[in-house]
Formats: sequence, structure tokens, C-alpha cells
Amino acid sequence: MFGGGGGGLNPRKMKQMMEQMGIDFEELDANEVIIRTDDGDLVFDDADVTRMDAQGQQTYQVVGDPERRDAGALGTDADADDDDDSDGEIPEEDVGIVAQRTGASEEAAREALEANNGDLAAAVDSLE
Repeated sequence: MFGGGGGGLNPRKMKQMMEQMGIDFEELDANEVIIRTDDGDLVFDDADVTRMDAQGQQTYQVVGDPERRDAGALGTDADADDDDDSDGEIPEEDVGIVAQRTGASEEAAREALEANNGDLAAAVDSLE
């Protein structure tokens, strides 16, 4: 964001400047980040993720080297290829994410996920 490469501002000064501008930020301990597009997924394993809050908006910065997966490739549930008899069961983690994001009950979140074939973004959109 400020300065390019390794020769920019030191982290302490950058934090002070951001706080003066009313920007709060937090480093998140992310295990995996997936960006879904119509063409495929960008999967970041062990990415550095920073959440910044400014003027009521949250912005996420993801730093890492993504692996590209073609559209139609396996989604977020890494165990799904070993569990073909799951009958499309929605992972509890996904239910929790949708419920937390929308404020809906877990039952409503599960129903939205089932109606949207497990698509987290579509389920959130349908409940908002």
C-alpha cells in the first residue's frame, strides 16, 4: 500500500500513519484463501492476510502465490474427493460462516447453502 518492495516505510511508521487516518488493521491467521471466478479458482495456501477497517468498510489484502484450479474443480472441502457418498452434505464450517456473516440462524444458513449447492457467496447473498 505504501512504498513498493522492501524499501518502503517501516511497519511501525506505517501503523502510526494508518491509525492517524482512522484505519484499523489486523493480521489474520489464514490457512487458505480461495478466490472463485467463472474461469476457475485461485487458491492461496498459507497466505498473509490483513483486514483493514476504514470508514465502515472492511478491506482484505491477500499476499501469496496462488495455485490456479480450473472451473468445476473441487471446491473448499478437501475431504470431498475421499467421501463420494456424502450426498452433497454441507460442511458445518460453511454453515457457521454463512450464519456469522448474515446473522441468520444455523438452520437458515444450512437451507440457503443447500438451495445454492453449497456456494457460500450465493447463500450469503440470498440471506442478505
